[in-house]
Amino acid sequence: MTLYKKKSHPIENVIYGLIYLSGAITALLLVGIIGYVAVKGVQVIDWSFLTTIKSVAKGTYGILGYIINTLYIIILTLLIATPIGIGAAVYLTEYAKGGKIVKAIEFATETLSGIPSIIFGLFGMVFFGQTCHLGFSILCGSLTLTLMILPIIVRNTQEALKTVPESYRHGALAMGAEKWYSIRTIILPSALPGIVTAVILAMGRIVGESAALLFTAGSAYLLPKTIFGHILQSGGSLTIGLYLEMAQGSLDNAFGIALVLIVLVLIINFAIKIITQRIERKRGA
Repeated sequence: MTLYKKKSHPIENVIYGLIYLSGAITALLLVGIIGYVAVKGVQVIDWSFLTTIKSVAKGTYGILGYIINTLYIIILTLLIATPIGIGAAVYLTEYAKGGKIVKAIEFATETLSGIPSIIFGLFGMVFFGQTCHLGFSILCGSLTLTLMILPIIVRNTQEALKTVPESYRHGALAMGAEKWYSIRTIILPSALPGIVTAVILAMGRIVGESAALLFTAGSAYLLPKTIFGHILQSGGSLTIGLYLEMAQGSLDNAFGIALVLIVLVLIINFAIKIITQRIERKRGA
């Protein structure tokens, strides 16, 4: 009996069947959830729903304010958290020597990732909102979310950096390149797919968060008057709007907001994937 004609055992066939069944169930669950939300939500979504805000006087209901606030929160949080998270991961992986300090930092990072979001919201409201006098604002919510997603970015970036072969580092040093130059031009570009995955996971946490934002960013749905001044004003995200509609019993509007959330996440993910592929092609060329 050769390796190419190895006889399969019944147990192996059962295990393979269970694996394929698990994958099929997962895919069906995803399709089922998205399909159910789409069927319920598409009945509500129209041009007015996407381009107006809630107005009792005009008798309209729209989520444009929630959409803009969500984009503000995503962009601002990632701008703050991504450099800090990647920098911390680079330090822990490339510079710090293994020891108690590194283990303490990694333990703190893992502990942060397990803290309930409601506690982050309480801390953000007291520290950023009251102590730092930011009040209910998009900036207060973004700073709070930064604390929540830092563990995701740090840990995933660490794992991405560890997958870069050691030969890359040794080769760069052998050619006389400085450590930071080799990190910036060789190691980070090689770990880019993993870093992008970390950012996508962090973005998913941002988009899906509601408890912490309810305590820090508030629930206002008004349109911004100025670009940068709006970050110091209260602004509810799409998840906050969905929660408020569910609390008021407006299930149709809630499903509409849920469908917009799903589409928004898909668009952002595809955009990041396309940008990453173009960067890798230019680097390969």
